[in-house]
Amino acid sequence: MSDIALVLGIRPDVIRASKIIELIDDFSEFNLDFIWSGQHYSENMKDVFFQQLNVRRPDFEFNIDGETDADIVSSTISSLYNHLREHSYKAVIFLGDTNTVMGSLAVAQHNIPIIHIEGCMRSYDWRMPEEKYRTTVDHLSDRIYAYLDQYKTQGLNEGIGERRIMVTGNPIVDIINENKGLFDQGFDLLDNKLKKVVEEEEYILATCHRRENILDSESLNSIVNLMNSIDDNIIFPMGYKTQEQVSKLNIKINDNIKVVDPIGYIEFMYILDNAKYTISDSGTVVEEACILGVPSIQVRKSTERPEVYEVNASVKFSPTEDTDYKKIIMAVENLIGAKWEHPFGDGLASERIAKDIRDMYIKDSFNRHSREDYPFNTDRSYMS
Repeated sequence: MSDIALVLGIRPDVIRASKIIELIDDFSEFNLDFIWSGQHYSENMKDVFFQQLNVRRPDFEFNIDGETDADIVSSTISSLYNHLREHSYKAVIFLGDTNTVMGSLAVAQHNIPIIHIEGCMRSYDWRMPEEKYRTTVDHLSDRIYAYLDQYKTQGLNEGIGERRIMVTGNPIVDIINENKGLFDQGFDLLDNKLKKVVEEEEYILATCHRRENILDSESLNSIVNLMNSIDDNIIFPMGYKTQEQVSKLNIKINDNIKVVDPIGYIEFMYILDNAKYTISDSGTVVEEACILGVPSIQVRKSTERPEVYEVNASVKFSPTEDTDYKKIIMAVENLIGAKWEHPFGDGLASERIAKDIRDMYIKDSFNRHSREDYPFNTDRSYMS
């Protein structure tokens, strides 16, 4: 029997958790089961991320399936619930705000303590599936690792007990600090088409994957129109679902936009680190850009990461509201060469998280849903 489980399902979460997995695996007090939900299913790309980040293979892999969020969530809950019938854990760890974290409902049904890394982030935009997911998992969790003090305050404002929240910093800083020396090797991993683009002249990196952007024809057309308004070369690693939608809607993409299939972490970070700026709807990419000093256009109506705006590292682009593309482009180009201090921590978040999990295991103090953990009086509910 392993003592603790970690459940991940998408490649960006593998990046963020890689150092935490390494640290926990070095502990002698307990073992960690690494469970892969299969939410991002691409055998080739998954393996590339594991190899490049030196992350061990999962102990268990679910083959969840579905076209809709509801399909994926229900499959995740069912798969994890059945897994927990046969495997006992003192606690189960989730990271982030994707469909996979809704597996926390299965864990709660088994009355197993839940740990949530990346807690209390809020966009206050209930249109976003992720807003529902992160709110749910936070309120189910016994221990929440919030990256910033502001996030902790947001959790406290929702009535989450203070003893349940620990501010750690953002582990993405740790990963960049540890791997930045490898990024230059990314050039050698590029195909000849991309090598030519990055060698010839300045370029922009673009990504787009969020359902509210790619499944809404108005949004997707607007995002491509923004890119079509740019004269520089744009490298666009396009996810397979995005490719399907672009083809389905017959959206015209200019020749200076170099569309490629998804690429590995080292190649991607090389391209990002050397880009003029990036256009992205990915919270992780926008964070990485901010840490590396690369300006960004954040393709979101709302964000749970407003810090990138507050340090003047990013420009907002709401696809269904902003039509003055030249204004957006001018605003981000004004950030090129600017200096800012990223707000995401000191690069020790992974160590803090791993150590705290170890301490809770030794003290057997995972459960933090007792009456005294609520920040208000609960006597009325227990009246005899």
